Amino acid sequence: MNTEETVTAAVSDLRLGSSFTLAHLLQAIQERRHRRLRVVELADLDTRDGICALWLVTDTEDFVLHARSDSALHRQQFVLHELAHMILGHTEGDDCTAGDVLLPNIPPHTRGRLLKRQDIDSETEIAAESLADRLAAGIRGSVFAESRYSEIFG
Repeated sequence: MNTEETVTAAVSDLRLGSSFTLAHLLQAIQERRHRRLRVVELADLDTRDGICALWLVTDTEDFVLHARSDSALHRQQFVLHELAHMILGHTEGDDCTAGDVLLPNIPPHTRGRLLKRQDIDSETEIAAESLADRLAAGIRGSVFAESRYSEIFG
């Protein structure tokens, strides 16, 4: 299956339609993964550090931690990219051994994903970014639909 087919299937599986809110997307992911999902901005994380966002998995919940940005759209893209990894089931990196020594307090699957982030041309990163773009379009469609509704119907 190619990236476009994978992304289209993932969007369809969410059953959110062509436009939706970020809140609806988060709820769909929580229901799909049967666990709580929290999105948290880290004030000390800066995009200049090379990490815009990361997905942490605990025994009971998922966290998307993201850098601060003056642009709401940029910040949203950070989060949507990590959500896309969840939706697509990208959990590679579980067997990271160098990270055991270098990053002992970070779970192995997270270490692996962080260390692989530099390979932005990998199939998983391309698919995640493509899905993030599609999710952003769905959210924009929802905002546009709401604003048009208000314009027309008051």
